[in-house]
Amino acid sequence: MDTEELRVYTSLGRNGAMKLGEESGAKVKIGRRVLWDKTKIDKYINSLVEVL
Repeated sequence: MDTEELRVYTSLGRNGAMKLGEESGAKVKIGRRVLWDKTKIDKYINSLVEVL
């Protein structure tokens, strides 16, 4: 998904969504384009919920 889709999916602003994506290791660069791996985002969020 692209950054705009990541924002909608996570209900975060641009900077927050990008930070979450980078912390989860979901960033995929193809040339100048940045995409985000939804599977890695989901696993990261689930790991945060398990801690609580």
